Amino acid sequence: MRDRRAKRARILLVEDNRVNRLLLARHVELLGHQVESVEDGLAALTRVQQESFDLLLVDIHMPGMDGFELLEKLRASAELHELPVIVTSAVEGLDSVVRCIELGAEDYLHKPVNLVLLKARINASLERKRLRDQQRELVRRFATREVAEDMEAAGFALGGRKVQATVMFCDIRGFTTLVESQPPEDIIELLNTYYTLMFAAINGHGGVVNQMIGDGLMAVFGAPQPLQAAGRCAVLAAAEMIEMVAQFSEEQRTAGRPEIHIGVGIASGDMVAGYTGTRQRATYTCIGDAVNIAARLEAHTKVAGHAVLFDAATQAQLGEDLPSQALGPVQFKGKTCTVDVYGLTL
Repeated sequence: MRDRRAKRARILLVEDNRVNRLLLARHVELLGHQVESVEDGLAALTRVQQESFDLLLVDIHMPGMDGFELLEKLRASAELHELPVIVTSAVEGLDSVVRCIELGAEDYLHKPVNLVLLKARINASLERKRLRDQQRELVRRFATREVAEDMEAAGFALGGRKVQATVMFCDIRGFTTLVESQPPEDIIELLNTYYTLMFAAINGHGGVVNQMIGDGLMAVFGAPQPLQAAGRCAVLAAAEMIEMVAQFSEEQRTAGRPEIHIGVGIASGDMVAGYTGTRQRATYTCIGDAVNIAARLEAHTKVAGHAVLFDAATQAQLGEDLPSQALGPVQFKGKTCTVDVYGLTL
């Protein structure tokens, strides 16, 4: 009887010998898994690019694209390089085994395949895949898609790299007073709606939300992936955020619930982007003068009469479709030099 803990998996069998293919497929099906069979590496590569499989059972010597070449193709693919592969081969010798493992195979079984060993190797490979998928899901749940992809591609390491990017800070005006006047469950629902709208606007223009603290958020445009005219993208996102918040507030007012208003500060320039903290607890963030300026600009929206403020480096990236008003230089706390401030005229 199949181990009840083992989940039914989709397995692709790659074997050119018809008799071996039929018999091995039958054995795997008896283990409780769904099996699809193809005759060579090229057909296998096509199928895994079209549909999702949990595991590949691959023969080495096949006409056309053999098992070695298939492993090389899988390893070179960002989407497929973690797909588990168990090699089955009649070839004796350590060299063949070593080459397969170096090319990314999880295991190697000699033909004729021992069925007890086959079951154990399949279950072990599927369990490792389940744990990897679970870890990836946790990362994606608590990090943005871009940060998760950066970690998958480059690995995790504390530290950062210098980038040209744009930083945005945003929060809800009068949030403390709002919290005092509303039940906690209503505040949570309000924040969830607010973040849904803000994420849609920011992500829609290439930004990455990397921090959320209460009603405030920080977003980066141009890291971890480069973004052309990051400052313009950030201002476009801010304009959409203001528009959506206005529509949401109208619905709130109609329903007799409190309206919300936001302030957005944006600054562009050199900064260091990367992971800070410890290996046990870290976050992806940016550090630099532009980050500090963006935070100061967001706070300054409370007195400037503009919902969206940005610096000169950001203003230089805007076109005529994003009109702005020069508000003059401002001396922010902690800054030795004044900052030329601009407001978006919506």
